Amino acid sequence: MTVLHALILGIVQGLGEFLPISSSAHLVLIPWLFGWKDPALTNAGAALTFDVALHMGTLLAVVLYFWKDWVRLVKAALRRQASDDKRIFWYLVVATIPGGLFGLALEKQAENAFRKPLLIGIMMIVMGILLYLADKKRQLRKMDTMTMVDAIWIGLSQALAIIPGVSRSGSTMTTARFLDLTREDAARFSFLMSTPIILGAGVLKLRHLTMASIDLPFSVGVISAFVVGVLSISFLLRYLKSSNFALFVGYRFIIGILVIGLVLAGH
Repeated sequence: MTVLHALILGIVQGLGEFLPISSSAHLVLIPWLFGWKDPALTNAGAALTFDVALHMGTLLAVVLYFWKDWVRLVKAALRRQASDDKRIFWYLVVATIPGGLFGLALEKQAENAFRKPLLIGIMMIVMGILLYLADKKRQLRKMDTMTMVDAIWIGLSQALAIIPGVSRSGSTMTTARFLDLTREDAARFSFLMSTPIILGAGVLKLRHLTMASIDLPFSVGVISAFVVGVLSISFLLRYLKSSNFALFVGYRFIIGILVIGLVLAGH
């Protein structure tokens, strides 16, 4: 892993983790498109170590951006009286469970069988269609009108993100839009959900981390994923106040068609 590769993959992780375009898909496609050796196939230990770096970067980004929200939600959860913040906290807990269980059950497949460019290209287009259809619905509801059933549906959709090309943020925002949440609140709930998921994924892979593996590329990966992650969150929340998801739908279609075309051409 060179410093340049680490920088590029850190930027890709910071963008793809929070924008609805699938970070896992891009982390497979970038080495495939440019002929880099895929570390997941050539050196599994190094790949897992660098994966920890990327997760650390995006975890720091989401925690820094939403730490006030989490302090408020946790305080509300510890109080006896009912409140919207208390409900949202427990909705986030419930919504996190399906993604965690599926991630544990299908970890091996995610690292091998699902890393096929053709499958990724197809899923980029399929999820683009679903996001487009969901975004055409009226936006009538705010986050404080959510129910436990809403949280369960969003949590189940997050489990699909084990397949590269689906996108954790994309699947949860799409489901939230199908449930009539506003674009901004769909994104905010998705980002809050990402905190325990990214933390859990990082903790599971910490066993592969040693002091000797914390080198310059590792540090570059953490820093670039963190900086770009913060910028991505900030951008999307501001962007969705006045715009829709059409930009990301179009991007998904372009990448999906490009990847499928390259696969059929024998790349």
